[in-house]
Amino acid sequence: MTSSEVLKFLDDLFPDARCELNYNKDYELLIATILSAQSTDKRVNLVTKVLFDKYDIYSLAEAPIEDIERIIYPVGTHKRKAEYIKNVARELVKNYDGCVPNNREFLESLPGVGRKTCNVVLSNLYNEAAIAVDTHVKRVANRLGLTKSDDVLVIEQDLMKFFPKDKWSRVHHQLVLFGRYICKSAKPECAKCPFVKCKFRR
Repeated sequence: MTSSEVLKFLDDLFPDARCELNYNKDYELLIATILSAQSTDKRVNLVTKVLFDKYDIYSLAEAPIEDIERIIYPVGTHKRKAEYIKNVARELVKNYDGCVPNNREFLESLPGVGRKTCNVVLSNLYNEAAIAVDTHVKRVANRLGLTKSDDVLVIEQDLMKFFPKDKWSRVHHQLVLFGRYICKSAKPECAKCPFVKCKFRR
């Protein structure tokens, strides 16, 4: 398959693809993305509604860690994530007056922020061309033969070579949604899939 063929199928399936994490402020997206690790966007959205109704970035930096843990408990690994987001809030307040900068080096230095999280944030907030490789993108890329690797950095590079740069951010969201709702891990809905050239197709 060519990149144009893949893009055509994805455009037909998800013409309005976007991030499914709810946020109103830049730091809310960063924190929600940190919380989404090994959790679902739906669960994160329930948690962040409570968290951001109670705290802004300044009060979050000073919030009792036990209260943060209590609020975010449903997303899993709540103790570690509570430390992450409290420390992230402190660093943002200290260095950027509570704002999320367009600065990859700084963002990736924050606790709990890896390349995937950084790509999500920079892509959505600053329209930076980026492909974030999560579990859905990794699975779909392998099933469609767009990569032969299990290494997320290699997969990212393979996808960046395959798709035009001006499509990276959009196709990231489309691949996530395709993996989330059609090309599922356990029970993929192959009857709804337009990709006939798929080694996993049943």
